[in-house]
This record gives sequence, C-alpha cells and structure tokens, in this order.
Amino acid sequence: MAIMAPRREAHRKVRKGKNKGVATRCNTVAFGEWGLMSLDNERVTARQIEAARQAITRYVKRGGKIWIRIFPHTPVSKKPLDVKMGSGKGEPQFYVAKVKPGTVIFEIADVTEEQAREAFRLAGHKLPVRVKFVKKEEF
Repeated sequence: MAIMAPRREAHRKVRKGKNKGVATRCNTVAFGEWGLMSLDNERVTARQIEAARQAITRYVKRGGKIWIRIFPHTPVSKKPLDVKMGSGKGEPQFYVAKVKPGTVIFEIADVTEEQAREAFRLAGHKLPVRVKFVKKEEF
C-alpha cells in the first residue's frame, strides 16, 4: 500500500501551528471493540501510521477488522541540505496527523482481547506517542 497522503489540498504549504489541549473529537471507540488511545500531543507521520498498521495486521495474521482513525492531512516542508537562509519556504516532504491526548488512533474488532492487546503493544512501539489500550465499554 502507498504512503497515506491527501489526494488534493487547498494549500500546498501550511504553517506549523499549535497542538495543545485534549481531543474533543475522535476520542471514543466508535467502530471496533478495542482501541489504541494517544496520551501525548505529537505529530504522527504517514510512515509511522503505516508501520503501526502493518505491525497490527501481521500480528493478527490478517484476521479481524482494523480501522485507522487518524489521517495525515498536514504537509511538512523541508529545505534541502546546504541551502542558505532566505529564498522562501522549502517544498513539502511528508504529511503528518496532529494527535492530541485522548485521540483514538486505531480500532480493532473480531479478535480476542489478548490478541488486540498484544497487537496494539507492538503498534505502540512504532508511534512517537505514549498509548493506552481502551475498550468500548469504558465510554
């Protein structure tokens, strides 16, 4: 599968902005039985999301149903090496999803709780945020 990126975008380059506060949306287990919830504010890249997805899929041996609840909409630009200061902003290099504490990143269904816990533990190592395992009944 290709790296996640928006098909079209209104603005090619965006400013960093702030990523403070707790999640007010995407903060409950909506589709699956178990979820992986973020505990930190961080930018998660498309590559990190894909690596975590692959870890989950490999562990459950392509069983169960997996939902990815975040999408990398925000482009991050970078200037090439050995370029002097000035002369504008660099070109977009990769895309990130801004994640806040309380955001459910992944959900899974049709697997046992032990399988879900272990799959999410493996996926958590691929992500730059601290995560916790949540159940649908907790909400």
